[in-house]
Amino acid sequence: MNQSEQAVVALQRLIEQGELRPGSMVSERGLMEATGLGRTPVREAIQRLALSHMLRIHPNKGIEIPAISVEDQLSGLEVRRAVEVLAVDLACQRATETDVAAIAALKARLAGGFDLRGYSETVRETHALIIQAAHNPYLEALMVPLQTLSRRFWIMHVRDEQAEIAHGKRLHQDILNAILARDAAAATAASLALNSYLVDFALSVVARMAKGRAPR
Repeated sequence: MNQSEQAVVALQRLIEQGELRPGSMVSERGLMEATGLGRTPVREAIQRLALSHMLRIHPNKGIEIPAISVEDQLSGLEVRRAVEVLAVDLACQRATETDVAAIAALKARLAGGFDLRGYSETVRETHALIIQAAHNPYLEALMVPLQTLSRRFWIMHVRDEQAEIAHGKRLHQDILNAILARDAAAATAASLALNSYLVDFALSVVARMAKGRAPR
């Protein structure tokens, strides 16, 4: 990766993990310090991430890290649902021997134990391998911002970490198994099951918020 791409990945990670706090304003200088990269690559990354709604640029004021509401999450998941079905279908058709080897290795790693950060990084790698195996350069621009913001929402709201990680691992393993078998129907079903889980998770956040606001 060139430095601009490194800056994009670094900022995506900081946004996803909540280290750049949702709703906060940051400066270009602050992002340079956070990433350890220079002005030009950081500035290019800011422009790219603004186009995908991961940042908002306010001239003469700074850079906003947008909050993500339940409504935002559900809207993003509607788009993810369709795009990820396409991605897994293409991966079943187009995965090369190199792709298959990488997917098989990652599937084996998913059987291990994870803390929250380790799991989110492994999920990020899972999605990256699926995009790579689909061999369509337009998918990355569509999928990565949606997946990053979706993971940020999940990380922000998860409560029983190990139970949710165990569930998520199974869903991602199902997708990878189907791609390894080149079974497009099974891959589609597994992708839809993951999306449905994320929708249910978002709705559970709504219920929890409503319960917290209820009079006692």
